[in-house]
Amino acid sequence: MKLVIDGIIESLQNNGGCTVYFNQFLSFLQQDKKVSLTYIRFFPVMGENVSLHDANCSLVKRDQRFLERWRDVDTSQFGDDIIFHSTHYRLPTRNVRTVTTVHDFTYELYRKGPARWMHSWQKFRAIRNSDLVICVSQNTADDLMRFCPIERDKIRVVYNGVSESYFPIQGVQKDSSVIFVGARGWYKNFTLAVRTLNLFPYLKLTIVGGGALTPEERALLEECIPGRYEWLGRISDSGLNELYNKAYCLFYPSSYEGFGIPVAEAMRSGCPVVAVHTSSIPEVAGDAALLVKGATVDAFRAAFTQLESQALRKKLIADGLVQAKKFSWEKCYQDTLCVYQELME
Repeated sequence: MKLVIDGIIESLQNNGGCTVYFNQFLSFLQQDKKVSLTYIRFFPVMGENVSLHDANCSLVKRDQRFLERWRDVDTSQFGDDIIFHSTHYRLPTRNVRTVTTVHDFTYELYRKGPARWMHSWQKFRAIRNSDLVICVSQNTADDLMRFCPIERDKIRVVYNGVSESYFPIQGVQKDSSVIFVGARGWYKNFTLAVRTLNLFPYLKLTIVGGGALTPEERALLEECIPGRYEWLGRISDSGLNELYNKAYCLFYPSSYEGFGIPVAEAMRSGCPVVAVHTSSIPEVAGDAALLVKGATVDAFRAAFTQLESQALRKKLIADGLVQAKKFSWEKCYQDTLCVYQELME
């Protein structure tokens, strides 16, 4: 099997869900000697965040062309007996077997204007011209049929995984920190999270990633929970695992997710989760999290009040450890490999 991966994602983001997905997937792929892997890296990059091992991967370096992110990828040097898979909704210049992964429909739901038009144009074009389309959850597959209907038999649901870097640490001392991970804008409902914690003076908010706090965010934090918050920026998997192990809970108030990796990470670490029963979150959390019906302060207050029960906390932790076992990057790899193999038949 000859596989060509278009690594344009490294030129579009320094880190993020798509980067994590392909980095984890490729780590397994490069150990599979039955696959001939070629990875195309476009320069300049925002960060070489996809790890490559020269022994098991042929790296092709290319300079970016004008408007590179929107252009098709020249695959003429690789022949026609390849499978092409882009890290971000691009197509090959030649008629070869093509797979596209769809992570979510946040642009279609929450963006407006030219940014949405261009993103959707590129995404929909890739979806319609791919032989098979991978969706990272059933909810994403349902959204695909809503925004860009195609033949259902072209869709394959392959769940994201969770790094083995997340696990319970024996004897860890619990604290009163509530973890908020990732982006904070739009549908992520950061404001609701802060206003909820205003009602629980014994808790503090630990903010991970998502870029530096804006002046508006700092003003909100100072108004609602002064002296009870910290922003840690981007940290390693091992560092985040330690935070989850110590934490009171993960607070994930997002109104929409294509998958929601932090939910699975927290559960795998033995950390209770408070989230919203929406989009893909119920698929990931199952019955192992406190899921509210709507993203409101009143709903979250009720959930945090429930979480004061030690019996409930113990049950959520135990159920979460079981639920998280359903998701692994190795399974994601094996399921994706099955998609490739379908195209070889």
